[in-house]
Amino acid sequence: MDSSALERRGSRAELRRSSLYSTLDLVPQLEHYAGTLPRKQARSRPSLEALRRAFEDVEGTSTTDSGVNSLPTTDNGNEESQGPQEKAPTRFGWIIGVMVRCMLNIWGVILFLRLSLITSQAGILLTWLIILMSVIVTSVTALSISAIATNGRVVSGGAYFMISRSLGPEIGGPIGMVFSFANALACALNTVGFFSTDFFRFFGSYLCVNNLVWESKVILLISFSNYIVGTFIPPTTEKQAVGIFGYRSDIFVENLTPDWRGPDGSFFQMFAIFFPSAIGILSGANISGDLKDPATAIPKGTLMAIFWTTISYLVISVTVGACVVRDASGNLTNILTGNITDGCVGLACKMGWNFTECIQSKNCTYGLANSSKVLGQVSGLSYLITAGVFAASLSSALGFLVSAPKVFQCLCRDKIYPYIGFFAKGYGKNDEPLRAYLLCYVIAVAFILIAELNTIAALISNFFLCSYSLINFSCFHASITNSPGWRPSFHYYSKWTALFGAVISVVLMFLFTWWAALITFCVIFFLFGYVNYNKPKVNWGSSVQAGTYNMALSYSVSLSGVEDHVKNFRPQCLVLTGPPNQRPALVDFVGSFTKHISLMVCGDIIMTRPQDTTDGLVKWMNRRKVRSFYTPFTADSLRAGARHLLQASGLGKLKPNTLVLGFKANWRDSSPETVRADDISDKGDSDQIKTVFQNDQGKKTIDVYWIADDGGLTLLVPYLLTRRKRWHRSKVRVFITLIVVSCRMIALLKRFRLDFNDVIVMTDSESLSRFVDSVAPFRLYDEQQEGVSVQELRQSTPWKISDKEFEAFKLKSERKVRLNEIIRKNSQHASLVLVSLPVPHSDCPSVLYMAWLDTLTCGLHCPVVLIRGNQQNVLTYYCQ
Repeated sequence: MDSSALERRGSRAELRRSSLYSTLDLVPQLEHYAGTLPRKQARSRPSLEALRRAFEDVEGTSTTDSGVNSLPTTDNGNEESQGPQEKAPTRFGWIIGVMVRCMLNIWGVILFLRLSLITSQAGILLTWLIILMSVIVTSVTALSISAIATNGRVVSGGAYFMISRSLGPEIGGPIGMVFSFANALACALNTVGFFSTDFFRFFGSYLCVNNLVWESKVILLISFSNYIVGTFIPPTTEKQAVGIFGYRSDIFVENLTPDWRGPDGSFFQMFAIFFPSAIGILSGANISGDLKDPATAIPKGTLMAIFWTTISYLVISVTVGACVVRDASGNLTNILTGNITDGCVGLACKMGWNFTECIQSKNCTYGLANSSKVLGQVSGLSYLITAGVFAASLSSALGFLVSAPKVFQCLCRDKIYPYIGFFAKGYGKNDEPLRAYLLCYVIAVAFILIAELNTIAALISNFFLCSYSLINFSCFHASITNSPGWRPSFHYYSKWTALFGAVISVVLMFLFTWWAALITFCVIFFLFGYVNYNKPKVNWGSSVQAGTYNMALSYSVSLSGVEDHVKNFRPQCLVLTGPPNQRPALVDFVGSFTKHISLMVCGDIIMTRPQDTTDGLVKWMNRRKVRSFYTPFTADSLRAGARHLLQASGLGKLKPNTLVLGFKANWRDSSPETVRADDISDKGDSDQIKTVFQNDQGKKTIDVYWIADDGGLTLLVPYLLTRRKRWHRSKVRVFITLIVVSCRMIALLKRFRLDFNDVIVMTDSESLSRFVDSVAPFRLYDEQQEGVSVQELRQSTPWKISDKEFEAFKLKSERKVRLNEIIRKNSQHASLVLVSLPVPHSDCPSVLYMAWLDTLTCGLHCPVVLIRGNQQNVLTYYCQ
């Protein structure tokens, strides 16, 4: 057996080693935590139940590793559990993978072809300010990237992955789409930035393909060295003719201050031209899946790239500003003979050259302000600068062409947007997104051949600034939520600098190109709206969830210190639904007047049946768009469970003040004992069936029979119903008895500001009910039986009604019968009927009370709500 096999066996035995507490309890292992990610299987751990019974199971056996080895384990991810291993994919370190890649993307065409023009117009001082302001934005963003990247393993997807896992799919999805598109356009921008002619556009399309396999790092270093050496070489006559005079203090002083030219000559216009050179800082993070250690490589490589590229930009701007005058003709005949400088204009007059003619006519073609080839003219060998331009533009194009497919592939795999899953497939050991490469190549070539890239460049800058803003905001938001899951190993960041970076990025978007900023935000909001509407089924533990928890906790605690006021009364309902999917009508009814304004808790009192999974029932309510909590509670009886639920449900002021339960429609056919409310199990269909409360009620009426003054709850509930879309056309009618004068009732409703249509006075009617027959099976008839004491009858059948009790409540029973006749007469076509709930007297038999309720609702074809307040006001007509 070879040494490697022995090492693997030794490491496996180490992983299986038991802890000091038990032979079954394993020591902490990294593999046990792999299951915290979705669709990842972790190494199994013994359950608490297994550990509790471990003494019984292993008593009398030896405490060797065999006890541990008998546990079911999964060796996913271990080399010894797999067959012949494939060759590991290529991984990069921080230098090649991040620093060099970022530097190559930052060193673009702007360095060689635009920096000299910016220095001419803005001057050396303002150019340095522009560079340093860009560095501030990119450095703050790099710190935020580093914090997010070190807060957990970053896989492929880079900036999109970071934002989406921090702020959720609603923000991450739009940024992933826009960021992928911006990277593809940046590839085209860097290519066409050099190839400006039609011929070179087609040539650039060809080189866009070759970018996939060609990249030069040495050429750029040689070009820089060639330029620095060239600044120290004494200028020839040909160089002086184009405005190059070597290091001179007077040229340096002249070029310190700005000289704005043309309609676009302004500080922020120059800033907008320069800023696209800074968009390459995410190049390393975008290939995070190809890095050996992203948590170390991204912070170190990104910050080092920013440092060295900043030095290079500062050095080139100050050296070119100290060597080259702003205007020159390039004509060798403009050299001055002797010391005659009469009428000569410009700084070059002191150095023996007269460029007055072109300066006055503003047609100079050379000099710092006119030529984009100044760096090549200053350098020792101009063709090396040309090679540097090729290397810089094409390496930047390559970096963006590689970044865009990686980000887009990760976005496609998350399935946030439809019809893009085709591009999620990867190939080879590195999982290369070849399909996404092809798509990004087509987009880049299309804009190389046909696009007006001056306009697209503004969009690109805004897209990247938008990404920077959201990256910084992600870091800030994750920091202020104080979530235990936010613990980055990179500590050199601040939530306030991250917030500053987010704000300044948005400000710069509008200062650069306001119309492009508006377009960017419109695209972002459209994509955000789509994701927010579809609500993808993903859970990434975002900081938005942590922030929501913090706000809910803070508001709940602060609300506890506020006394209740009648104006703010809301019916906070504890609904005894059991499993909510078994009583959908009850859930829909309460949800229709509590949604978005009040608390709803679905209570499930568990006695004998097995408990349903909480997650499944919550998902059922979410699919039904019911905003409610689900609270299961184990109890010996329904009465005890309801009592405990009423006392224990809720948090602070967010606790139920209204109990809602469904009527036991089969009480007559059930066993007599169940009428005492020890069990209300009434199994229903668990599917998403449609109920009457999900329909548009049209112009039907809501009839309210306000029989007793309960504090106003009977009036408040129908008013809340009419504020809903399905009920807003319904006409509310209030029925009162002759005892209440109708004009006074109308005045009362007006003071309550309740928009009820009619107040109808009810008249008495004759009793034609068979109420006596309906309760006959539940009567004792104790006065008609001889030889048996009433006490014996009551003990054997405590639920039955004695003759004395029946006579005592006879008048009340007749009133319920008469009221039912009135309701059937007036409310046959109503969409909903609400009736004041009779007060159950303490000495009233439960069966008799159930008969009253059944009688009140008998013969109606619409839902009936029996409702009553607790005699405390829930309505007021005072403003204080």
